[in-house]
Amino acid sequence: MKAARVSAFGGPEAVQMAALDRPQPGPGEVLVRVQAVSVNYVDLVVIAGRYQFLPKLPFTPGKGPAGTIAALGEGVTGWAVGDRVLAMAEIGSYAEYTPAPANQCYRLPDAMPFTEAAALALAYDTAWFALRERARFQPGETVLVLGATGAVGLAAVALARALGGRVLAGVSSPAKAQLALDAGAEAIIDLSAPDIRESLRAQVRDATGGGAADIVIDPLGDVYFEAALRALAWRGRLVVVGFAAGAIPSVKANYLLVKNIEVSGLQISDYRKRVPQDVAACFAEIFSLYERGLVTPAPATVMPLEQVSQALALLRDRAVAGRIVLTP
Repeated sequence: MKAARVSAFGGPEAVQMAALDRPQPGPGEVLVRVQAVSVNYVDLVVIAGRYQFLPKLPFTPGKGPAGTIAALGEGVTGWAVGDRVLAMAEIGSYAEYTPAPANQCYRLPDAMPFTEAAALALAYDTAWFALRERARFQPGETVLVLGATGAVGLAAVALARALGGRVLAGVSSPAKAQLALDAGAEAIIDLSAPDIRESLRAQVRDATGGGAADIVIDPLGDVYFEAALRALAWRGRLVVVGFAAGAIPSVKANYLLVKNIEVSGLQISDYRKRVPQDVAACFAEIFSLYERGLVTPAPATVMPLEQVSQALALLRDRAVAGRIVLTP
């Protein structure tokens, strides 16, 4: 089978196509014939050797494929060959076939194309846990989403709006603002404005009629973290999702005390390993919202698997609006 391989950690150029034997599912696993798989920022981190859970070299990167079950491993029940699934495999998905834990596979709605399912993966589940579990979102609350035109950002905008929130979209490129508005944002917060420490809070006040954000979803970190803290309401909650803007920020604990605010972190892989039943509930709600027409992934850029290195470079350089999906 065709598969992307990494023999030495590095940039997108470290990913090369290779011919491998078709894998076999182990006990408790299914073999997924990959129909589509998204390209994710976390893949760049893994390939560079900077992720907290690093696979042994050489390896095939890629997470969260959508496809059909091609074979069942020992002890697997409840699934059949041919079932359409989204499989939350941690690695191995930039390939024609990949094994995945059976309890981390989720049955796709009949009307959902594989490319849309792949575009949901790792973005909508991350956004759901950030909103539902970490931030304890309630309908009517104001949610500020930083990096709102990235994969997780767009998902958080769409989900918060679908669940009854008021959404402010923080974008660093005003040219991409329409993406966030199309996803359901009520107002745009310009993250490229001068003196972001002051200007972000001022923009939130303007957008809310003098109010503040009840929740901040932060995939950026860096200077935007502190600026967003200042824009939180009393008893507000900020969820750290990543550090795509570069620097890892710190927070002064006295500021949390004075404003009665919370900062929490989200590492989505832990939920799949520790509480897979909660992830199943997550996807059940996401798929229900999809079937009711309340959320729809933004159109993705679809590329062949053989162009995986180019796709990763486009993602690294932020040269594509929305998600990139590979098809074997």
